[in-house]
Amino acid sequence: MKIGIASDHRGVSKKQELIDFLKDYEIIDYGTNSSESVDYPVYAFKVGEAVRDNDIDLGILLCGTGIGMSIACNKVKKVRCAKVDNVEEARVTRIDNNSNVIAVSSKKDIEELKQIIKTFIEQPFTNEERHQRRIDLISNYEH
Repeated sequence: MKIGIASDHRGVSKKQELIDFLKDYEIIDYGTNSSESVDYPVYAFKVGEAVRDNDIDLGILLCGTGIGMSIACNKVKKVRCAKVDNVEEARVTRIDNNSNVIAVSSKKDIEELKQIIKTFIEQPFTNEERHQRRIDLISNYEH
């Protein structure tokens, strides 16, 4: 499985810890790699476009809250980015929404982030008709 990861300047150190944690996967780092202030949409778009273009299977985004990255990434067609705060939300967003990108707060404890990310990656989509129907409604709405 190929996983893309990106952060803004506030998530750089935890992004590197997550890359080390995810050593069993093929990880592509889309930046940033500096603690100097950057514009987070640039990095959210990189991961979103990689998902859209099937260059990666899943994406992980980190910023101060996860909100900005999620908003930006969801502007990319074919992306379903969920801003997630806990393991249960990570599980449900895969089961119900088949989300392909997760956005998290870099303020969270690294051990909690690892559990959230692990759950997101390992939880399969249910393929239940009602969930797929809803995803299709969203996809068909994209312009």
